[in-house]
Amino acid sequence: MPDLLLRRARVLRLAGPAGSVAEPADILVSDGRIRVIGDASAYATGAEQLDLDGRYILPGLWDRHVHFTQWAISRQRLDLTGAGSAADVVALVAARVAASDEPVVGYGFRDGLWPDRPHRDDLDRVAPHVPVFLAANDLHSGWCNSAALRIAGFAGHPTGLLRETDFMTALRSVPVSAKLDAAVRDAAEAAAARGVVGIVDLEFGANLDTWIQRQTPLLRVECGVYASQLDDAIERGVRTGDVLPETGGLVTMGPLKVITDGSLNTRTAYCHDPYADGGHGELIVPPDELVPLMRRAAAHGIDAAIHAIGDHANRLALDAFAAVGCRGSIEHAQLLAPADVGRFAELGVVASVQPQHAVDDRDVADRYWHGRTHRAFPYRDLLDAGAELVFGSDAPVASLDPWISAAAAVERRDDDRPAWHPEQEITVAEALAASTNRRRSIRVGDFADLVITDDNPLDGRLRGMPVHGTLLSGRWTYAPK
Repeated sequence: MPDLLLRRARVLRLAGPAGSVAEPADILVSDGRIRVIGDASAYATGAEQLDLDGRYILPGLWDRHVHFTQWAISRQRLDLTGAGSAADVVALVAARVAASDEPVVGYGFRDGLWPDRPHRDDLDRVAPHVPVFLAANDLHSGWCNSAALRIAGFAGHPTGLLRETDFMTALRSVPVSAKLDAAVRDAAEAAAARGVVGIVDLEFGANLDTWIQRQTPLLRVECGVYASQLDDAIERGVRTGDVLPETGGLVTMGPLKVITDGSLNTRTAYCHDPYADGGHGELIVPPDELVPLMRRAAAHGIDAAIHAIGDHANRLALDAFAAVGCRGSIEHAQLLAPADVGRFAELGVVASVQPQHAVDDRDVADRYWHGRTHRAFPYRDLLDAGAELVFGSDAPVASLDPWISAAAAVERRDDDRPAWHPEQEITVAEALAASTNRRRSIRVGDFADLVITDDNPLDGRLRGMPVHGTLLSGRWTYAPK
C-alpha cells in the first residue's frame, strides 16, 4: 500500500471539556501508521496526496456495545418501531402475511406505553399458520404467535409474550437470513461511512468463531463472549486484547458479557423501589453466581462487561467488581443510587453507556421510574466523580452511529421538547472523547484509524455530521467522493 499524504488537515484535540482545533498541517501515513504531523513535504516522495482544504480530522470512532448480527439483519426485518399499539403491530403483520407466506420476523416494538397488551391470539387471527416472531426494541422480550411458539419450544404459552431468558432461548429458533453475509457487509459499510473504525460486539452465540469466519476488513472488532462460551475462550488461551491471528489482526478477544437484570421497557430492570405491580424487576444472575463467574474469567485474563440497568442491579455489579478486584465495565448503568456514582472511579470500572437510550426512553422512564429520573442516565455526575465514560449504541436498539450517541449525551433530546434533565448534559469534547476508544487526538506512531469531517464537530452540530472519509490502518474504508 503506497504512502498517503493528507494535506491541510485541522486536527481535533479532545482534551479538557472544550477541546480545541490545531492549525492546518500535513499528515503522512505509511505502513498503516501516522508517521508525520506537520510539514511532511520532505518525506512524501511518491506518496498519494489528498488536499483536505482545512477539513477536520480526529481519531476514528468506536461503538463500544453492539449486537452486530442482530443489527445487520434488523435492517431486513419488518420494521415495528413506529407502532403505537399492539393493534398497529397486528395490522403490519397482516399486511406482510397477505404479501408473502414466508415466516414473519419483525423488530422494534416498544410496548411500555401502549394502551393495549400484546397477545398471541391477536397474531393467530391474522397469521394462523405462518410463524410470527417479533422482537422488542430492547431485545429483552418477544411476541410470538402459536406457530412460532411451537417452533421455539414454548407451545401453549399463555400470552405469547416471552421475556428475558425465555426470549433469549426463543431467539435461537428464528430463521437465519440467507442474505446474512451481504447484510453484514452492508452494515459494516454503513458504519464506515459514519466514521466508525471499531466495535465491541456482544452478539449472542459463538462470537469468536463467527468473526474468524467472517473476517470483515472494514472494522476492528473486539469479540465478547457469554458464560456458555467462557470455557471455549479459556481453552483457546485468549485473553482480553489478544489478537485472533486468523483474522488479519483486526479481531481481538473482548470481555465476558453477563446480563444480570432486564430492561426498563420490559419492566425487568432490577430496582430498589418497586414498579406499579409491586415487583422490583428480575435479577437474572445473582451475586453468588456472578462473583465466581467473574473470578474465573479474571484468572484467565478476561475482563468483565456486566449488564446492569436498575439501581439495585448496578449496586450488586459494583459489589462484584469490589469482591473480585478485576477490570471491566458496567454496561448501561441507566439508574444509579447516589452512593454508587463515585464507586465507578474508586473501583476503576468503566461506565459503558448508550446515550440515545436516554432520549428514546425518557417517557417510559418518567412513567416507571417516576421520581427517580434525576439519577437516570447520569453522565454529568459520573464524569464529575472521575468515572471513565465510553459510548455505544446497543445496536439494533439504537442506530450504529456514534454521532447520534454523542448528540444525545450533549443535548439530552432528539425532538422539539426541552432537554430531559439538562443537568446531566456533557460537552461535545467529552462526548467525542467517549467515542474514540480512549484516543483524545492523533499522534505520531498511532495506527492511522481516522475520520475526516467537512464540518467542525466541536461546533456542536453532531447529528448528520458530514463524514468526508474514514481510514483503517491507512486504508480507505469510506473514501472521499
